[in-house]
Amino acid sequence: MQRDAMLTQLGYTPNEALVKQLQEIEDNTPGYEKIQKHIMDLHDHLKVNSAYVALSNSKSHFKVKIESPTPELAAEAHEKVVHFSEKFKVEINKLDKKETYYIVGFHH
Repeated sequence: MQRDAMLTQLGYTPNEALVKQLQEIEDNTPGYEKIQKHIMDLHDHLKVNSAYVALSNSKSHFKVKIESPTPELAAEAHEKVVHFSEKFKVEINKLDKKETYYIVGFHH
């Protein structure tokens, strides 16, 4: 997938800075080519839970942000992220006391 198309699908308006940021995330995500499609699928599946995949501004990783309005929707979103991680062998890190995960890379 072209970077502009990926940024658009994630809800961004592509520009030079965002394309560069996405490239840095790709370069910093081991096995990215194996999980790129799954990251976009996760983003689509999380929309019903008021959660989404975004570019992190503080680290060179994708982040998953859960902003669900109810505990039930939040729990379901967390289950989807864990299922995604286990099914596609994707290493994730959850931030303590936050509804945020970082997608670290493909776990062999």
